[in-house]
Amino acid sequence: MKNRKLWGGRFDRRPAAKTEAFSSSLSVDSRLAQYDVEGSIAHCRMLAHAGIIEKPESEKIIKSLSEIRAALEDDRFLFEPSDEDIHTAVERALYEKIGVLAGKLHTGRSRNDQIVLDERLYVRGLLADLDQGLRGLQKSLLVWVQKNPKAILPAFTHLQHSQAILFGHWGLAYLEMFQRDRDRLADAGRRVNVLPLGASAGAGSSLPLDPDYTAKLLGFSGIFANSLDAVSDRDFLLEVLADLSIVAVHLSRLCEELVLWSSSEFNFIEIDQRYCTGSSALPQKKNPDIPELVRGKAGVVFGGLVALLTTMKSLPLSYNRDLQEDKPPFFNAADAVLSSLEVLAEMIPHTRVNAAVMRRAAETGHVTALDLSEFLVRRGMPFREAHGVVGGVVRQCLAQNKPLAGLSLAELKKHSRLFTREAKNLLSATESVKHRLSPGSSNPDQVAVKIKEWAGVLFLEKNPYGASR
Repeated sequence: MKNRKLWGGRFDRRPAAKTEAFSSSLSVDSRLAQYDVEGSIAHCRMLAHAGIIEKPESEKIIKSLSEIRAALEDDRFLFEPSDEDIHTAVERALYEKIGVLAGKLHTGRSRNDQIVLDERLYVRGLLADLDQGLRGLQKSLLVWVQKNPKAILPAFTHLQHSQAILFGHWGLAYLEMFQRDRDRLADAGRRVNVLPLGASAGAGSSLPLDPDYTAKLLGFSGIFANSLDAVSDRDFLLEVLADLSIVAVHLSRLCEELVLWSSSEFNFIEIDQRYCTGSSALPQKKNPDIPELVRGKAGVVFGGLVALLTTMKSLPLSYNRDLQEDKPPFFNAADAVLSSLEVLAEMIPHTRVNAAVMRRAAETGHVTALDLSEFLVRRGMPFREAHGVVGGVVRQCLAQNKPLAGLSLAELKKHSRLFTREAKNLLSATESVKHRLSPGSSNPDQVAVKIKEWAGVLFLEKNPYGASR
């Protein structure tokens, strides 16, 4: 069996060497080895259950497959140059153990439905790993903001100071993003968890296969409805890749802020040197390489989605060999996201917050201007008029190079007699955040409640996979 192809029955000549090399996928799909064996064992049990092969034959095949699985787990499995894919490698090893009986395993099955099964089993496990990774990053962010409950910084619009916010409020925004990522991936899991085995080459089989039984053995929630669709469907990969792309967007946005904030111009945070590198030419440099690399990996993820969309867009039904190219972009994207989640979750708790610098920044840029406008609104002035009045106040501050808090009450009253001592008190960043009333705002009491809620979700979560608040 060492030099036999699974498909070689009608051929009387071996493939050209370049054909074998070019068409081989073993270097990529070998990571599916455990899933290939798991699916083969279930398929073999189904064949015996349906009376297609004898039970003693099934038991002998399963025993040998279990030995192959153990060898794969312990890195004792020896791949051969002639193994063009993981299916060939496993069946070749099975032939070496039990001879021609191994040929009964592929009854009622094609590599077309076999590879989709392997991929669905792999993605099912991946989704659980991604959920744990996202949850781990959420926990790290939550711990980080809990350590800095009073830190205040300016929020930004157009990268200009807008309003004062609590550092905790900023961190909670990313927890919301990553929770949506978890929910999206959990929802995708419903469409991943469909058994394709039994579709055979694409048109079904004349044998009395029982895919419902196989689905039960493998823990799938349902079986395919159309055999052509079953072997050619890669929507589940595209959907997860799209979800991973959104995760990558969120990770990149977070890392962009970490890079900016760690610069000398901001100095809001200091990343532990264990997660930085130096320059080969500039001795003084301490570069935020981890967040920069995570930011850069977004391109790998986006590229994977575009690559698979391009592969799929013109394929006629059902299976086409182009689909061999579905795995490299998907694996690369999954690896990029998983590794990014892990390293950020480790790095963030070791990142120091320069709360004093943040607070000084929050007192600049006239970030309490909206508070002054809303004070006038509460006194009965239409908002558009209040906006114009406070705009005049800001112009005076700019002309005199003063912060809003540097104005006296008398100076404020020159712009509107409605201003009182209460308005003057609103001009500090601390008072600004305290006076927020709207739901989901940076009010300290609201932020404290949200942090407590998130602690319950993340640290007491009963069902971490896809758990939603």
